Formats: sequence, structure tokens, C-alpha cells
Amino acid sequence: MSNHSSLSKPPSGVGIGLRSAHVTEILQSEPDVPWFELLANNWLAEGGLTLDYVLAISERYPLTLHGVGLSLGGVEPLDMGYLNRIKKLKKRTKAAWYSEHLCFSRAAEYQFHDLCPLPYREDTLQHLVRRIQQVQEFLGEQLLVENVSSYLTYEDSEFSEAEFLSILAEEADCGLLVDLNNFYVNQVNHGDDAVAAIEKLPAHRISEIHLAGFQSKAGFLLDAHNNPVAEPVWALYRYALSRWGDIPTLIEWDHNIPPWPVLKAEQEKAARHLCKPDLAVVI
Repeated sequence: MSNHSSLSKPPSGVGIGLRSAHVTEILQSEPDVPWFELLANNWLAEGGLTLDYVLAISERYPLTLHGVGLSLGGVEPLDMGYLNRIKKLKKRTKAAWYSEHLCFSRAAEYQFHDLCPLPYREDTLQHLVRRIQQVQEFLGEQLLVENVSSYLTYEDSEFSEAEFLSILAEEADCGLLVDLNNFYVNQVNHGDDAVAAIEKLPAHRISEIHLAGFQSKAGFLLDAHNNPVAEPVWALYRYALSRWGDIPTLIEWDHNIPPWPVLKAEQEKAARHLCKPDLAVVI
């Protein structure tokens, strides 16, 4: 197991999204997993047994933080209280980095229980650049932003999703967390080209990859995180690795959470891909 002095180093290999159902088993058995990602909103309360658990995990494993509550693309002022709690949690857990979704989740007094997509326009771009820079100045470090799955598009978008992400990363000087399942969901739902998106993104900006499972609905795919990673997404992963090299990768599973051995098998499958760049790339 990694010693405490090394936990602030950037993670490598294939990690797993830490969920409360597995915390006790992980602490008892200390499985061979390179790192875990915390869904930060689940661990922001001060004190209590749940925070003690995650601090115990942080003594044994490198961690990263992943947020869903910032509403980075919204027009309301950024919630600095939320960011301050993120900053404190990151310091206490020695997490390597903090990532957020490229979306909005609030409008006026309404809180949406979803990650709403943004129009890919120049004004949206400049709005996000300003807000990302504000976050980075407050945290004193680079933020990672993640592409989201969507179920609608905007007629007045001026860029493709990948073009927008590429320009944004350079102008805001931020990192990218690339969710390949989201690219595939958008390909099926909207006719986007996931392979072209992989080719367009700047490899030097990519710090993390997410892999997850979707659910097939009537006429579209739902980014449900409740199934194993699908074969088309594995194919995109192999292609992405051939383009970008070894990028720290995370297995996400948020609903219908399986027993630990099922999740560990997904992690091991991804690790085999990561350590074998000569795997056939078939798209």
C-alpha cells in the first residue's frame, strides 16, 4: 500500500469511484486499487462517522475529488461557500485534484437534479473562461472540467463539443476530465462523432478519463452509471489510449451499485487495457 508521504502525488493507473456501500470492505481488506475518487458532495458535512471513514481511506490511498454542485456554467454568482468546503476537504484528504462538470444545475431559485448542457457559443465560452479562472484563483490550482452527456442540443451552437472543450481548456488554462461514456451517449443521442472528438482534444490538457455504463431507453441512451462499461465505450477507450497515452482512468458506478467483486472486475479490465497499448484498436 502507498505510504502517506506519497499520497499527494498525481494518481496513475485505474481507480474506482468510492461509494459508501464499499467503504467498510475497503478499509478491512485494503484491495489492490491505485486510487479512489470521492464524489465530493457526499463528504462535505463537518465531522461524523462518514468523514472519519473517508479520512481513514485517505491515509491508505491517493484520492481525487469530483464535484456535481458548482453549476459552473450557470449565470448566478459562484457558490464560494461550496468552494470553500471543497477546498477544506481537498486539504484534509490530500486529494490530487478537483474536477467539475461543464454544465449548469441552477437557475434563479431552482435547483435541477441533472447536469444541464450548455450551448457551444463564443459568449458561453468567455463566460466559462471567467468562471473557471475565478475557481482556479480561489483554489490556487488548476481545475479539471468534464464533458457531460445530454438529451438535447442548441440550434445556435457555433462549435462542436470537442472544439469547444479544446478552445476552453487553452483559454482558461484548465485541465480536462474526458468521460468517454458521455461521448458515446451523445453520439447515439445526437449523431455526434466520438472518434472525431477524441482526435480533436488536446492530449496535453487531459488528466483523467471516466468510464461508466449507460442504460438503453426508448430511442436514446441514458447516462445512468448503473451497468458495466459497454463494448463500444471500451473500443473508444482503446482508441483514446492510442492517441493520448496512459491517462489515469476511473470506473464510475453510481446506481444499482454491485457487490465489490463486480466493480473490482471492471477496474481490472480497464487496467489490462491501460497496460497493453498494443491491444487492437477497432472503431
